[in-house]
Amino acid sequence: MPPEAAPAAAAATPSASAPLLPPGMAVLLLALLLSIQPVTTDLYLPALPALTRSLGAPVAAGQLTLSALLLAFGTSQLAWGPLSDRFGRRPVLLAGLGLYVLASVGSALAASMEQLVLWRTLQGAAMGAAVMCARAIVRDLYAPLAGARAMSRALTGLGVIACLCAPIGGALTEAFGWRAALLALTVYGVATLAAVALRLPETLARPNPRALEPATFLRNWALVLRSPTFWAFSLLTTASYGGLFTFLAASSFVYIEVLGASRTHYGFLLLSTAAAYLVGTLVCRRLLARFSLRRTVAIGAALSLAGGLGSLAVALAGWHSVGALLPPYYLFMLGHGIHQPCGQTGAVGPFPQAAGVASALNGFMMMLAAFAIGLWLGRALDGSVWPLVQGVALWSALLATVAWTLVQRHGEPRDAH
Repeated sequence: MPPEAAPAAAAATPSASAPLLPPGMAVLLLALLLSIQPVTTDLYLPALPALTRSLGAPVAAGQLTLSALLLAFGTSQLAWGPLSDRFGRRPVLLAGLGLYVLASVGSALAASMEQLVLWRTLQGAAMGAAVMCARAIVRDLYAPLAGARAMSRALTGLGVIACLCAPIGGALTEAFGWRAALLALTVYGVATLAAVALRLPETLARPNPRALEPATFLRNWALVLRSPTFWAFSLLTTASYGGLFTFLAASSFVYIEVLGASRTHYGFLLLSTAAAYLVGTLVCRRLLARFSLRRTVAIGAALSLAGGLGSLAVALAGWHSVGALLPPYYLFMLGHGIHQPCGQTGAVGPFPQAAGVASALNGFMMMLAAFAIGLWLGRALDGSVWPLVQGVALWSALLATVAWTLVQRHGEPRDAH
């Protein structure tokens, strides 16, 4: 067990009706739930150009399989959040993961791009239940600072899983075609559903029987949206995810179609970026042990900005190759490994009785940005590296601005109740 697990467990505050999970099991289950997002996106990215050609669709339609999924992912959390505050995390997770498995099978069997977009949209909506509940469970079990440490451990597990996704997706696509990569999502969904059904107790100590009443619903939304702490950390996670999503959505076309990498090679390139993210989560834990949440975020922002501007500088110098463009992006991913655990726990930290709503709104903001990026890239990808490097540079600059201003002013989460 990592040395931070003991203080994190000590800081947990469950009631008798919501037994605390053993720290190791809590981290494992959180890692599985949070990882469903990179599994659903990263594993099929090496197959994206192939499935676009196979279904006779334009590049913009291929991008829609990703952007529509993420829009549904973000929007669905606005419904899953209040439902989980009303009925508890466990029933929402079981329903969402069951729907995810069904949509995964439908995606693998889709006969047209229209069918694939429809099934991927349903898959994104189901995925929202898993990720939203995972973030809310962290708030159920831990105080904000301990929650950031627990989240960083879970996101380290996510990093390990994400490292495997792209190489597996590339290998499956090369050996069996793009449908095999999508079918692999079914296997992950079934395994995660089984783990939740067998190992996860209800973590919400006191479900709110009025959470779905319009007055309560609006009051909780107003409580969250009036909080400067929520906005500071949500804008931080949105900017960080914006840079990541720009890379995910554009890199398969840029690295494979423009720079000539094979699908297998591209899978290992994604593995290396996921490894940088994993290292970032480990760095995050060390920084939180020495510094405040605000100082940790400020350090992460310096890494992110150096990565975004470094990629742009390399492109401006005319070095348009994998070996030149990829290394600066590792710095951005190191920062991403710091910002996500700090930002996601910071956004829900002030709201122990409305963690589902806060988690949902935070997730919605990130996915709304991702949807807009996907639409932009569908038009902007022009056979050059510029949409990729310019997009990452823009988001890194916005991230640093938020981290060094809003988070420094409002970045110590306090209980709003």
